[in-house]
Amino acid sequence: MSLETISLNTSYEGTQGVYRHASRETKTAMTFSVYVPPHRANAKLPVIYYLSGLTCTHANVTEKGEFRRACAELGMVFVAPDTSPRGEGVPDDPAGAYDFGLGAGFYVDATQPPFAENYRMWSYVTEELPELIAGHFPVDATRQSILGHSMGGHGALTIALRHPKRYRAASAFSPIVAPSQVPWGIKALGGYLGGARASWRGHDTIALIEDGARFSEFLVDYGDADQFLTEQLRPELLQQACTQANIPLTLRRHAGYDHSYYFISTFMDDHIRWHAARLAA
Repeated sequence: MSLETISLNTSYEGTQGVYRHASRETKTAMTFSVYVPPHRANAKLPVIYYLSGLTCTHANVTEKGEFRRACAELGMVFVAPDTSPRGEGVPDDPAGAYDFGLGAGFYVDATQPPFAENYRMWSYVTEELPELIAGHFPVDATRQSILGHSMGGHGALTIALRHPKRYRAASAFSPIVAPSQVPWGIKALGGYLGGARASWRGHDTIALIEDGARFSEFLVDYGDADQFLTEQLRPELLQQACTQANIPLTLRRHAGYDHSYYFISTFMDDHIRWHAARLAA
């Protein structure tokens, strides 16, 4: 698969790049960013995949996530894809809302027209992108983990639960843990997957745990000033589900923090170090 380099910048003696390629899954051009830390020649490095939230592109975490210092110190590659297909002819929310369509792929493979043709973010993130990264960057595919924010936290947790042997660690900032029960998720899963709610369960963290999916442990942070906390995020449901399923969960509530990258950047270093410890094991 060919790769177009959009930009390269030196940071902490490593390289922050932004790249574009023609995706077989979405049938569009897809853009993503990769930070490669300083490393020895021929080294193979652990890799963290970061999934962003509603309205975001690769650029939000790349420019505001403050992950590079820790990644450079610990020798971690950091990959950030886009949140949806984009381009001429890609369908969007008919009403132009921010929570569906462009910038809101919800990390599922859509089955409903007109979205099924392009909205294949599950397969893009779990299959195509890792293949591309392994072919072009110095990564050790046996040492990968996944992290996300909000909609991307939903993606990270569900992907980890469905691929527990592939990812050594999974964490999230302010994740949507029960999309089948909250407005954002009901709209997205219904629009992409149709009205049969049984098909939603494979993309709902709480439902997956109820249905027997397991992962080694989770780290989840959220702020008590998050404007979406009670209506959309529902972290207490994750606490209940993990307790009942005996899944180790570190759930941290932070006073005064909201849903923004001010919050994410404050605790990103903690997450990078938590992942590094598990990827080194």
